Amino acid sequence: MSKHNIPKASVIIAFYNNIKALSLVIRALEAQSITDFEVVIADDGSNNTSLEQLKTLQQSSPLQIQHVWHEDKGFRKNRCLNLAVQAAKAEYLIFIDGDCVPQTHFVEDHLSESQLGRCLNGRRADLSPQMTRKLFASTKPASFVSDNFAFILFTYLLGQGKNIEKGFRISSNTLRRYLQKSNKGIVGCNFSLFKKDLLSINGFDQRYEAAGTGEDSDVEFRLRLKGIVIHPLFYKATQVHLYHQELPRSDDNDALFKKVKKQQQAWTEFGIVKK
Repeated sequence: MSKHNIPKASVIIAFYNNIKALSLVIRALEAQSITDFEVVIADDGSNNTSLEQLKTLQQSSPLQIQHVWHEDKGFRKNRCLNLAVQAAKAEYLIFIDGDCVPQTHFVEDHLSESQLGRCLNGRRADLSPQMTRKLFASTKPASFVSDNFAFILFTYLLGQGKNIEKGFRISSNTLRRYLQKSNKGIVGCNFSLFKKDLLSINGFDQRYEAAGTGEDSDVEFRLRLKGIVIHPLFYKATQVHLYHQELPRSDDNDALFKKVKKQQQAWTEFGIVKK
């Protein structure tokens, strides 16, 4: 893609310090089936060492990469995502996490079902520690699942990894529609929508300052209030999640979300536009 063209999509990557994982994600994005997109890294306060490494990564990649950073004052992912949304050049936004590696057709699949008034709800496959090490050693991270299909399935049957079936891309629309469930909530590491639809609810609620709920459940709830359709994209736009210990969840998040549901307001006063 030309550095000066407006891309069809902006892939927004939530990131904090883990350059090793981000490098893998960028390599996978470099091998996408289409190239008409930009990358916006939403950096929640990475340290100077990471920033230097990230600068090198930007300069060496053929991708158009923006970097949005704010000071590290704890977990403020939603605030940084809002900054990235404002910086994004494209009308269509795809959200992923910096430890989730998109497979070859990821961007193409999101764009293929994009519609104004619709939020696409993807999934991820959670790799075991063993498969995570194998992915880090891979020279082709974008085709990791297809290249290692039998081994991934074998280790899954031995009880390693979670939701591995979500990493398998199914080309048959009929079979996909039969298998996917429309009542699953969106996950913050794999969803997409038009920027106009996200701005109609004023983006992410910045009061959530811990992992979970605020970056997906809250957004989904308010999008539904606005009349935005949540459309499943399971077994398509596949990605794999690198193994790590889960971040702690916060009771404060749950209490805030309970309050939001009671208020029944799509627009948050604590988002992009401040009144």
